[in-house]
Amino acid sequence: MKKTKIDHYTDKEALEFHSHNKPGKIEINSSKPMTTKRDLALAYSPGVAAPVKAIYENPEAAYDYTSKGNLVAVISNGSAILGMGNLGALASKPVMEGKAVLFKRFADIDSIDLEIDSQNSDEIINSIKNFACSFGGINLEDIAAPDCFIIEEKLKEILDIPVFHDDQHGTAIITTAALINALDISRKSIKEIKVVVNGAGASAMACTNLFKNSGVPQKNIIMVDRTGVIYRGRDGLNQWKSSHAIETKHRTLDDAIKDADVFLGLSAKGALSKEMVKKMAKNPIIFACANPDPEITPEEIMEVRDDSIIATGRSDYPNQVNNLIGFPYIFRGALDVRAKTINEEMKVAAANAIAKLAREDVPDEVAAAMGGDRPRYGKNYIIPSTFDPRLISIIPSAVAKAAMDSGVARKEIKDFEIYKEQLKQRLNPSVTIMQGINSYIKKNQKRIVFADGEDKNTLKAAIAFKNSKLGIPILVGKKEKIKEQINEIGYNDDFDIEIINSQDKEKREKYVKYLFKKMQREQGLLERDCDRLVRNDRVIWASCMVACGDADGAVTGNTRRFGASLDKIKQVVSPRQGEIMFGLNMVVYKGKTIFVGDTSVNEYPSSEELAKIASSSARVVKLFGFVPKVAFVSHSTFGQPLTSRTKHIKKAVEILKNKNVDFEFDGDMQPDVALNEEYKELYPFSNIVGNANILIMPGQHSAAISYKMMKSLGETKVIGPLLIGLGQPIEIAPLRSSTSEIINLASIAAYSADVIDYKKN
Repeated sequence: MKKTKIDHYTDKEALEFHSHNKPGKIEINSSKPMTTKRDLALAYSPGVAAPVKAIYENPEAAYDYTSKGNLVAVISNGSAILGMGNLGALASKPVMEGKAVLFKRFADIDSIDLEIDSQNSDEIINSIKNFACSFGGINLEDIAAPDCFIIEEKLKEILDIPVFHDDQHGTAIITTAALINALDISRKSIKEIKVVVNGAGASAMACTNLFKNSGVPQKNIIMVDRTGVIYRGRDGLNQWKSSHAIETKHRTLDDAIKDADVFLGLSAKGALSKEMVKKMAKNPIIFACANPDPEITPEEIMEVRDDSIIATGRSDYPNQVNNLIGFPYIFRGALDVRAKTINEEMKVAAANAIAKLAREDVPDEVAAAMGGDRPRYGKNYIIPSTFDPRLISIIPSAVAKAAMDSGVARKEIKDFEIYKEQLKQRLNPSVTIMQGINSYIKKNQKRIVFADGEDKNTLKAAIAFKNSKLGIPILVGKKEKIKEQINEIGYNDDFDIEIINSQDKEKREKYVKYLFKKMQREQGLLERDCDRLVRNDRVIWASCMVACGDADGAVTGNTRRFGASLDKIKQVVSPRQGEIMFGLNMVVYKGKTIFVGDTSVNEYPSSEELAKIASSSARVVKLFGFVPKVAFVSHSTFGQPLTSRTKHIKKAVEILKNKNVDFEFDGDMQPDVALNEEYKELYPFSNIVGNANILIMPGQHSAAISYKMMKSLGETKVIGPLLIGLGQPIEIAPLRSSTSEIINLASIAAYSADVIDYKKN
């Protein structure tokens, strides 16, 4: 059983993350333009009167004229926060904001967190009842039992929108999906298995109910709480536990576990022993889902039962029971058909869809998103990855259809194939790019030099790089200064991270010899000149480490201008043979990913250079899992207006036409023509119009102005510039880059070191 270490972060880092820039994790943005007096008049008075009247006459019109249909309230009273207990409503707000972020990230659902400062279930019910009309759905979270049962049941009675307690039903759906596949692999019938459920909280109750609704006979499920087996006639049972009581002579978990086919643990660390596991039936299915530590570890299980199928709630083992696979997509499907509720049929449909997806062959694009890993359906892969991009089209479709078939949908989906395509378009595939790269480099650990080791953001990036198991960071700088910074961040100064500088005499002499050999003829430098460069410049030192094989890649910048860093790197490392060196930025904006080059190296590329930049950009974009579609952009479109610069760009296009390249391209064209599908009608002869994902700019100035303006205006994520065409994997972070930006570039350097053959240089 393969296990990896869980990422570690200090409390100080977590607090800084939540407080940086804007406090919290969510904000509200307008979906309509608010730039003119007319816009304001339409948005508010007097224009808003029209939808007000329409909704008054027909309440269903709220779905057409407001955000209701894509808005979920994430609600808690903080009585059961992440296993930490009852810490109150306000303390639960960071968790609820996090839930709202997940809704948006994985299903494009807008959410508002609402913390209700009450421990009285009637008060909570009345509060939600009174504001529920504003929302398309209600997600209950971190509410202690039995109040969570009472609140959910009552709200489902009085509201006509989906009410979903994720701690219960989200866990139940994923666990049921895992059970379906585990039974298939072990060739057991759901009608004949014996199930033992250890735990009688909200999640355990929900899982048991869904197991029954999926086909497990009630008499075959034994539930165990802190007192022992829940059996008919036992004193002190509440109405919820009583519903799961059965006729049995078993009184303890040790009694019940004998010959059990399935163990589901939603209880506490150590609840299941190796001796108990030995008593289970052939090919036992063991879901040890207690957090943070399971009832029994997979390693302990495998010591006594190598025929078992195992799942846990942890990310460091295979088969993680993770609610993230469920709740965003279940709500997506429910909202899209304007469902009145989320019923058992919809839950079963979601579980079956998840189970079915795990059985399908993982396609190339999914393997790329998962860092090159291609899992196969089997004992260690019974639940799909949380980052499988197919989840967004598969689960909502199944949920929506079940809602329609069971009569709780108020809106019909007529063509599910079209609906699935629409779902795919809600999420940007580039979101998974860095996750895929990071997954890949975790399995192919590289030594990456962080040249600006004394800079706080760079240091935090290096620590996060190490803690996330992305690779082995090496810091360049003075040890005393770096250790001071480490203390400030919240770690002990004995934190295990390699620090190096020019005081390492052996390496210094090695790098001086390398540099002198390279530069004595190129620049006429003396050996002492090279020694001065190596001793005094951290970028030179870091570049030499990579060039001499003491590191696999490097990231620098952040403390000096891009051009200054590039000049130093070029003294040490030459461009790859036959290639041009340039900067390529990945720009992500509202569901679209665009690559822009050259943003940082060549001021005014020739036609031949533009053609080379296009070819190299296409090669790089393929490595990220995209099909390259190149547009040579200009102030003109297909020669209108015709200028000397237009001719220059058209020549680059002609050069590529004569090279028989393996990617689509066209130009010249204005950026809006390249990106906006509305222009296809005007230029039907071009496959690139409206479809471009690579923009080759006519000059560095226009490229830099464009992407920096987009980045500064907000809602745009920019990765890079990636330094393409260099003879070694070295990346330059722009001045004042954030920690996450530096980490991304370090990851790309590590990825490049493995997927690009630099020996051909």
